Amino acid sequence: MSEKKKDLSICLLNDSFPPLIDGVSNTVKNYAHYIEKNHGHSLVITPQVSGADDSVYEFPVVRYPSLDFRKLVGYVAGYPFSPTAARRIREEKSQLMHLHCPVSTAILARELHRTLDLPLILTWHTKFDYDVSFMIRLKLLQKAAVKALVSNAEACDEVWVVSRGAGENLRSLGYSGDYVVMENGVDLPPQAADDAAIAAATAGYDLPADIPVFLYVGRIMWYKGLKITIDALAALKAKGIPFRMVFVGGAPERAEIEAYSKEQGLSDVCFFTGPIHDREALRAWYSRADLFLFPSTYDTNGLVVREAAACGTASLLIEGSCAAEGVTDGRNGFLIDENSDAMAQALKHLCSHPGAMARAGMLAQQELYISWETAVARAAERYHIVIENFRSGRIVRRPSTPVDIFLRAQGEMMDAFSRLHSSTLYTTNIDAEDDPAEDWEDEEK
Repeated sequence: MSEKKKDLSICLLNDSFPPLIDGVSNTVKNYAHYIEKNHGHSLVITPQVSGADDSVYEFPVVRYPSLDFRKLVGYVAGYPFSPTAARRIREEKSQLMHLHCPVSTAILARELHRTLDLPLILTWHTKFDYDVSFMIRLKLLQKAAVKALVSNAEACDEVWVVSRGAGENLRSLGYSGDYVVMENGVDLPPQAADDAAIAAATAGYDLPADIPVFLYVGRIMWYKGLKITIDALAALKAKGIPFRMVFVGGAPERAEIEAYSKEQGLSDVCFFTGPIHDREALRAWYSRADLFLFPSTYDTNGLVVREAAACGTASLLIEGSCAAEGVTDGRNGFLIDENSDAMAQALKHLCSHPGAMARAGMLAQQELYISWETAVARAAERYHIVIENFRSGRIVRRPSTPVDIFLRAQGEMMDAFSRLHSSTLYTTNIDAEDDPAEDWEDEEK
């Protein structure tokens, strides 16, 4: 990449960032890294969280005050008004803001969008209505929450989705605008781990060399289709077909799902490792597996399917699911109907034809793999287009809504308190180079 093209300055915003690990935080980290490496400059804005060490990154990370709801719903919610965030975006000369969630940080992004007069893109990563239904039981509140998510999407100048299925999910919730498909990449290299790494990562598990090993990586939740998997494996074992199954991940329903696996008589052939955050260890598990089982119709992208493909492992997927986009049955993966009988039948056939799994894995690596460097390069091309459209007036500014007016009032109040705080309360206690807004925000925690 020539220096001439390193002309972008992009602000990335999300509700999660390491040390909080999930698919979207990993996405933001990779976007920031490859923008900084190949395209210019990046800035990350995200809620504060204990244990964060942002000095390890080659790009700046701005944390704003937050409330920790991880024990309740698994997320950290930022207090969505931050004068410091606005100041840093100006200092970093950001040309565009790229939002990766439609929740609390979206409120901050909407206010910054108005006050800084910068274009705003949202990437719709997942079926957020599933998360809403899991966290909010009252139907009336669910509808209100989904309406708020759609409102945040519609407030952006452009909406990206990680797959066509993700776009249709957003449309099904009431979104009426256009969207651009912008696929995520994979941060694993397109090659299997070596034998020593595989042996180290899988040590202590009963995985005979001549028995097929199936793998799942992700949140251990029922809505990921895990009942289909467990029931299919129980049917396979009842027929006397040898196999091993490994579930990598953790979530509130892990204990319940593990207990169900034991009830089905699978405790000697199914193993639950818990979360694995070490990427090389995870790569080793992908490489050890003969087939990746992912019967989820929830996921909008199936990044884990591409991670498995990077390691030369094909996937068994639900036909028509978002995760199955780009997969041709019997060529670079395997597609089934959404039921345990279909999975059991497919696994029975593949266990007696291991060569078919190996060939599909090789083609999956060639045809499904996308590196993060390539994915961010595609995004950078689109950034230039959006920035130019915004500057030239081809992007129509939306009229203020009651929500915008409320956010504006809140933002102005926050700025006023910040200025008052810096000019009176802390005048005698701060150095000239200190940032009053930061002191005020720290106190607010």
